[in-house]
Amino acid sequence: MIIMNEQQIMDMYGMDDAISDVEATLRSLADGKIDNPLRTVIGFPERSASVLYMPCADLQDGIAASKTVSIFPENPKANGLPTTQGVVLVTDATDGRHLATLNASYLTRLRTGAMSGLATDRLARQEASVLCVIGTGGMAYEQVLGVLAVRDIREILLVNPTRSKAEAFGERLRREGRISGDVRVRVVEDVNEAVKRADIINCATRSETPVFDGEAVRPGTHVNGVGSYLPHMREVDETFIRRCSKIIADDLHGVQEEAGELIHANRSGAWSFDDLHGELVHLVTGEVSGRGNDDEITFFKCVGAAYYDLAVAKGVYRKAEAGGHGVQVEV
Repeated sequence: MIIMNEQQIMDMYGMDDAISDVEATLRSLADGKIDNPLRTVIGFPERSASVLYMPCADLQDGIAASKTVSIFPENPKANGLPTTQGVVLVTDATDGRHLATLNASYLTRLRTGAMSGLATDRLARQEASVLCVIGTGGMAYEQVLGVLAVRDIREILLVNPTRSKAEAFGERLRREGRISGDVRVRVVEDVNEAVKRADIINCATRSETPVFDGEAVRPGTHVNGVGSYLPHMREVDETFIRRCSKIIADDLHGVQEEAGELIHANRSGAWSFDDLHGELVHLVTGEVSGRGNDDEITFFKCVGAAYYDLAVAKGVYRKAEAGGHGVQVEV
């Protein structure tokens, strides 16, 4: 079995790999080649925490993967541990051998960024150049990388309750060579000021109330919402949802159970799940249309699904096996 920690995976597998692998898996899903049982969630309300168990299999390639991910929001302040921690077990579905155990924290962030990249590529205006980032915590960095992979971003506006964290986020983008020297990065205190200037907006917060005024969004803007993942969380308001021309979900069942802003709008009558334009798989395969004109406001809502984890876990395993990466152990 191959064992790989986060740094080993980061050294060999990046955003371009993830976008390619996620797109390929979505095409397999469309062809009926993916078996994706419902995930199991165990909650720990006293800690506002949860543990998710997410199995999936590619029936054509004969590879299965099961991710266990824990989300403990109090960790950073309480004990210095990350909010999100996880592992993926990769299994050969032809003979039952367990092939790899992979750290899943980076892979979860990466596949989510890849999903937003695929959605942004099809929904954002081609000339979009100003990215607003609301929330600069653990999930936000790879979200930016996903957008940078598909659009020529010239200005990044960072909004975060703690200014120093937003500044450190911008410094990291430069230090790691993710943006060129002529890309302007600015921390903005007023979220609606940033929203009014943006062509693309990334939301990666665990907010229980909307993080911007839906009226502030300009026509032609695309929004990626990946932070809220429980029914009581809401990153966007009903005004924004009503103004959207197209809303795409990463997974219909997932958003019906977990996307608080859509659940709330559906219950209030402001919007209906019947109005959903489609899922990301339909957008990728062309079953539903992408951006139709320069004035449409579009929204990609993501809560996660096991087949996205399978996509990157399978990609990492194959690359590690071919290149001799990771540590080989007998179990």
